[in-house]
Amino acid sequence: MGEKQTCRENTVLKDCSTEGTETGELILEDETFKVRGAVFEVYKEMGCGFIEAVYQECLKKERRLCGIPFEAQKPLALYYKEKMLEQVYIPDFVCYDKIVVDLKAVKVIAPEHRAQVINYLKASSMRVGLLVNFGAHPNATIDRLVL
Repeated sequence: MGEKQTCRENTVLKDCSTEGTETGELILEDETFKVRGAVFEVYKEMGCGFIEAVYQECLKKERRLCGIPFEAQKPLALYYKEKMLEQVYIPDFVCYDKIVVDLKAVKVIAPEHRAQVINYLKASSMRVGLLVNFGAHPNATIDRLVL
């Protein structure tokens, strides 16, 4: 039960366990629902084919409209043997101070994209990451990754 797991659905990676919750709910379910809603609103408006920076700017505007608290490109400290490194990870967004959101605009999400989000989570105290791909036609995809 202490093992960290993820399982793939069509467009959303959901928690395989509800470890840490007493009611069996997904971790940060309401918050990730709102973040996903903003992603789909941007995709509905902009569609496929832009670079990541365009989607990032649109998501900033949409999150403000929706009242979703976020920080764009918030540096996450890295440690080696309990010593802080000079290098940092910089995800596209941190929402609600709890959710790492990384944007892509690629045809297919590769394993290294998921690994990057997992590393963002490991580098922080956060447990939930969303890997968003605006490059997958005909729909944006969101992978939910949980440590």
